[in-house]
Amino acid sequence: MTAKIPTKRKAAAAVAGGVLLALSPLVAQTAVAAAQPEPTVTAKGAALVDGDSGETLYGKDADTARPMASTAKIMAAYVVLGQGADLDRQVPVKQEYRDYVTEHSTSTADLQTGDKLTIRQLLYASLLPSGADAGYALADTFGTGDTTEERTESFVSQMNAKADELALPKTEFDSFDGAGTDSSTPTELAKLARYAMTDDTFRTVVATKQYKAEAPAANGRTRYYTWNNTNQLLGSYDGVIGIKTGTTTPAGECLVFAATRGAKTLVGTVLNSTDRYGDAAKMLDYGFGSDTAKNMKLRKLPANTQRD
Repeated sequence: MTAKIPTKRKAAAAVAGGVLLALSPLVAQTAVAAAQPEPTVTAKGAALVDGDSGETLYGKDADTARPMASTAKIMAAYVVLGQGADLDRQVPVKQEYRDYVTEHSTSTADLQTGDKLTIRQLLYASLLPSGADAGYALADTFGTGDTTEERTESFVSQMNAKADELALPKTEFDSFDGAGTDSSTPTELAKLARYAMTDDTFRTVVATKQYKAEAPAANGRTRYYTWNNTNQLLGSYDGVIGIKTGTTTPAGECLVFAATRGAKTLVGTVLNSTDRYGDAAKMLDYGFGSDTAKNMKLRKLPANTQRD
């Protein structure tokens, strides 16, 4: 039986975690040193901020909440990592996780029932191929309650509580994977990304193009998994270090991205784009004062890669 996904935001729950890094508030949009014309992007909403100060460098309808699709998994991973969990803890894969993928036609890590994957492996499976089955496993593991439904609802409540804690008032979650009516603004997603990228494990995972994993299978043998990162900007634009794609019919193509050149790090978001990688590259060029987007060639993904 598939877990019921909450249809509205739950009351904020207390979330265990360490002291958050003090990040400067996003401030009014300013001109970049390069004094280039602002980029023209296809996205309905976009934001580019300085990764260190949080200063807004570019915005397009940046404070309007829109569906965020699988970029919601950024928050899910951040909540898991904030609990200080043992990343080598093994979690058995339930048939419910696979059934959820089939029922909702979501992207999948193709986890096999009965296999035992570590929390670390589930983070890769959730963030690289955007596996909703892996996201379900994490929510079921880190939520509280006596049933799968109660645990997943609890986990979504933790995601909303963390949004409150990070001062993201327009960010709302009603699923663990972005398949619901989850929404945020480009500005708030960029802020969330800045927080998430301070975690070493998160930063390592989202910068990985391909990850190979081995897991004990239900039949006593070893299962071999290979997960490819759906983020084609990674390895295509010089300096990109992550972070997450997302696509649904209501949300369109979404991308949260980050790049570092020299001492400068930029973090950005595009929501509901028809050319998310081109949009992101133009925005990064604007922030870095460069002119490389027009010559960018997207990294080709293996034929079996999930599309998200």
